[in-house]
Amino acid sequence: MTESRGALAREDGSKLAWRRVEGEGPTVVWLGGFHSDMTGTKAQVLAEQAEATGGAYVRFDYFGHGESDGAFKDGTISRWRADVLAVIDELTDGPLVLVGSSMGGWLACLAAIARPDRVKAMVLIAPAPDFTEKLMVPELSAEAKAAIARDGFWIRPSEYEDGGYAITRDLLEDGARWSILPGPVPIDVPVRVLQGGADPDVPWTHALELTNALTGDDVVFSLIKDGDHRLSRPQDLQRLVAAVAEARGLAEPEEGDLVSRRLARAARLRNAAGLEAVGITPRAPAIDDE
Repeated sequence: MTESRGALAREDGSKLAWRRVEGEGPTVVWLGGFHSDMTGTKAQVLAEQAEATGGAYVRFDYFGHGESDGAFKDGTISRWRADVLAVIDELTDGPLVLVGSSMGGWLACLAAIARPDRVKAMVLIAPAPDFTEKLMVPELSAEAKAAIARDGFWIRPSEYEDGGYAITRDLLEDGARWSILPGPVPIDVPVRVLQGGADPDVPWTHALELTNALTGDDVVFSLIKDGDHRLSRPQDLQRLVAAVAEARGLAEPEEGDLVSRRLARAARLRNAAGLEAVGITPRAPAIDDE
C-alpha cells in the first residue's frame, strides 16, 4: 500500500499536513520532535516498514512545523498536544501505537493519558517530557533570559536554519502546565524506550526518570551507550523497527486460548518487521515465553 497525503483542517482555519499508509492492525502514529518535521529519517523508515508489511501508519507535522500552517513561534505544548489528539480522533480508528521522538515522547505520554482507550502500546525515542522547564530553561544564558523577559522571545541559533528560531515566553510558561514528572505517570500499556547514552540534548537519566514514573509494568528501557540524540544510524534504525514491530504485536487484541494467542503473536512480530532495507529478523518467542 502506498502513502497518501492530505491536510487536516483545524478549528482556527489552519491545516495540518499529514501522510498515511492504509493497512491492517494497530495504527502506528509518528510524533516528531521539537522544530522537526515528518520527513526525517526515522519517520520515513517507519513509512517504508508499513508499506512493506501492510501495516497502518500516520505521520504529520504539528502547527508551525514542516508543511503545516502556522508560525513556529506561535506554537505551544497545548497547541501541539491538541494537534496530536485531532490527528488521532479524525485520521485513525481502533488501537494505536504511538512512536514519539524527543518532544514527541512527551506528547505521546500526554495523548496516552487523554486517550487511554485508544493507545495500546508506545515506543519512545529519547523522550523529553517537561523539556521546556527541566531541560531548556536551565540551559538559557542570562542574555537569553533577559531577552525573553523583555521581548517575550529569544532567537535560538540553529545549524539547520539560517537566523535561528524563537523560544517564547508563552512556550515556556505553557510547558510548565503540562509537567508529568516526577510522576506517577498513569500509563499502563507496554512501552519501549530507546535512549542514547551520548545524547547531548536529553540526558539518559531524564529518560530513565520517565521510565520509572510510568505506572505500567511492561516497560523496557534500552540504553544505546554510544547513541546520540537523533538515533538515526543504521543500527539505531534497526532497533527502532524492531521495537515498533514488537509494539504492534503487543497492541493487537488477543483472542482464543493461550497457545493460539502466543503463536499468533509470534507470527505478527515476524510479519511486522519485514523491512529488508533495515534488515530486522526478530526472534520468534517460544511457546512458554511470558
